[in-house]
This record gives sequence, C-alpha cells and structure tokens, in this order.
Amino acid sequence: MISLATRSLRTTSTFKPVFRSLTAVRTKVTLPDLPYSYDALEPHINTEIMKLHHSKHHQAYVNGFNAAEEKLKNAFQSNDLTQQLALQQALKFNGGGHINHTLFWQNMAPKSEGGGELPKGALLTAIQKEFNSFDNFVSQFNAAAAGVQGSGWAWLGYNKAAKRLEIATTPNQDPLLSLTPLLGVDVWEHAYYLQYKNVRPDYLNAIWEVINWKTVAERFAKAQ
Repeated sequence: MISLATRSLRTTSTFKPVFRSLTAVRTKVTLPDLPYSYDALEPHINTEIMKLHHSKHHQAYVNGFNAAEEKLKNAFQSNDLTQQLALQQALKFNGGGHINHTLFWQNMAPKSEGGGELPKGALLTAIQKEFNSFDNFVSQFNAAAAGVQGSGWAWLGYNKAAKRLEIATTPNQDPLLSLTPLLGVDVWEHAYYLQYKNVRPDYLNAIWEVINWKTVAERFAKAQ
C-alpha cells in the first residue's frame, strides 16, 4: 500500500508513471492497524491523542488519497490534462500523510515492548560516529523538529550515497524522498496539542520514551 502511494507521489515532473499504473488493477489504500492499543503509550502520548490521530487524521489522508486517485483515473481516461495537473497536490498531500503516519506508528512502542530503550549495535555506532553521542543526536533532532515552521515532520534518514545518517525536516505532509527514512516524528499540532498544548519541545522530550529503536535498526540494516 505504501508503494502504491509512493508511485503517485513521484510524478511532479512527469505523469508517465501514474499513467502506466492506472492501466493496472487498482487497490485502494487502507488504514493500517496500530501495533498496540490506543492507551499503550500513556503517559507520554495520551489515549485521546492516539485515537484521534489514528482513526480520524490518518483515516482522512487515506480517504483523500483514494478519492484523488479515482479522480485521476477518470481524468486520464478522459484525457483531461488540466484535471490531472490539479490533482497532483492532493495526491502528494494525502499520499504523503498516509506514508508518513504508517511509518510513524511503527516508530513507537509501549514501554513493555521496548519503547524508549536506547539503540544498540550498528545503529548506535553510526549515531555516535555522526553526532558524537546519542545525547547530541537527540538535542540536534529536537532542535530541528522544534524549528519546523507551522506543520511538518522531523526525520532521521540514511544517505546511501554518502553512507551516513542525516537529520532532515519536511513541510506539511511531504514524505522524505531524499534519504531513506529510518525515524519520523510528526510535529503537526494534532500530534500533541491535546496533551502538551502549544509547547512542542515538551512533546519532543516525551516522545523519546516510546521510540521503538528496534524498528529503526531494522530499517537501517535494510538501507545499507
């Protein structure tokens, strides 16, 4: 499902990939189940936030992406280039929202399942090499995330060409395309406002208590 969204997102410069994909049988994206219950990340991320974030916000991106793809299919069949162009932003926004949130849920885990445990092995070595220490990494990541103006995401990604870890940010629901995403943190207000109000740094400090470094390490191993 993520790859389906990604195909449509990579069409800002050419529509050929989308046109080819529209000739195949389409499978609508669906809301993924959380790998834990809505209350599992308490007290760091409360139940109300998790329920609204997953069942309402993420569901809205799924619905929006499916609707935009259906309209794009019809626009392609009718050779309506104007409509094809007009739909690109909806595909990017909703498809990115679906991809980003799917990664985000997997980036977290309850304390009982390893959430908040420090990274180990090759991943920790790479973090220490690039940022001198894990604490320095967290400080730099939080600074980047806090500095996102308005809404967006903060990322730890892997640069395959340079063979190094990098911190990056993306605006709105733009997915991370320049690096392989390993860890993503949602800094839209809907991710924290009900609990942390407008104090984003408090949310950023708290989320490390539920980060699932096992998942990050698995992505890192596959990215190399």
